[in-house]
Amino acid sequence: MVAQRTASAKTADEAADGRLTALLTSAMAFSMLQLFLLGAFGPRLVDALGVSPTALGLTTTIGFGTAALLSPVGGRMVDRTGPRRSLVLLLLVSAAALALIGAAPGPGFLLAAVALGGLPQALANPATNKAILAAVPPARRGPVTGLKQSGVQLGAFAAGLPLAALAGGIGWRGAVWTAAAAAALTALWAYRSLPADPRATSAPPRAPLVPRGAIAWLAVFSLFLGCGIASVNTYVALFGARELGMGPTAAAALVAVLGVAGIAGRVGWSKAATPGRAEWLPGALAAGAVPAACLLAAALYARPLVWVAAVAVGVFAVSGNAVSMVLVMQRAAPGRAGQDSALVAAGFFAGFAVGPPLFGRLAEAGRYGPGWLLVAAEFAAAAAVATAWAVRERRRGPRTDAAA
Repeated sequence: MVAQRTASAKTADEAADGRLTALLTSAMAFSMLQLFLLGAFGPRLVDALGVSPTALGLTTTIGFGTAALLSPVGGRMVDRTGPRRSLVLLLLVSAAALALIGAAPGPGFLLAAVALGGLPQALANPATNKAILAAVPPARRGPVTGLKQSGVQLGAFAAGLPLAALAGGIGWRGAVWTAAAAAALTALWAYRSLPADPRATSAPPRAPLVPRGAIAWLAVFSLFLGCGIASVNTYVALFGARELGMGPTAAAALVAVLGVAGIAGRVGWSKAATPGRAEWLPGALAAGAVPAACLLAAALYARPLVWVAAVAVGVFAVSGNAVSMVLVMQRAAPGRAGQDSALVAAGFFAGFAVGPPLFGRLAEAGRYGPGWLLVAAEFAAAAAVATAWAVRERRRGPRTDAAA
């Protein structure tokens, strides 16, 4: 009888973990869905709103530049107010930003809507990581983190296939408004299903906004990684349509393939990111992304390689961000999980802000080959930073705190 009750309790805990994981995965998907919609709908936006390739890259710069600036403040807010309030706010603002993108009459309004979408991006990693630390046993945090980080790539899949297909039937605006309604419904789900946060605490002692130790290394790694990933996300569909002769729906499917591969990679590599091994994974994954970017350049001469490249970027580059978040939770100082997550995320978002405009200037001139080689160089820089940190950690011996 006791064994039966124990088994029932274990089953109930696993079901609760599953519901929490599904919610956090959805929150991550909506927090960055606008990025993937802009990339997947790039050919449509260029035609409908007169958005140039350079302006398309600028949308990413505005959104993620805002996210990078707000991330340190957002991390403190999450630590102070709790994950439920933060997640509901994240989802409601995501819904508003998507609705405004769908209503945009031209590039200027589009840029303003994208800037609003920077707030949910700033809250996403701190709020979801805080929820995991509060509710998930340490042994399961790696797999749960990988699954919830895969939500970002679930957003890529949704933008590249179902929403792109819907856009073919009801137009791109209708598809974006559908996504906005889904985000609002998810906010209601979060409000009803998550336990109430404790009363907001008074502000804790102010920690520095400049990352230090392991968090600083992971932030710089994330900066270079973000530069490369954002360029692929933003321009791979336009590259397929303009340079490889693909139709808008087929070109958008490249974003979906990238998303599916990223889901598999994030889940698999996060499970493998155990202490002692996790430190070496970011450098290895970024190094694996270098030939993936080179394959995109080679697709100009052998078009089927673009599909192989999309898969490889997802498996290697996209997965690196999930592993970095596992490392943050392994090393976060007590009470600083939100802040430390936000500082690493700020580096990633800064990369998303910087990368696409650099690539956009080459795309404007039709020089996609050099553009993909620039992405390869950004991934190589990320690999060098992460490997240097892992070597330093090995020489210093084991550390458990974020300042290591």
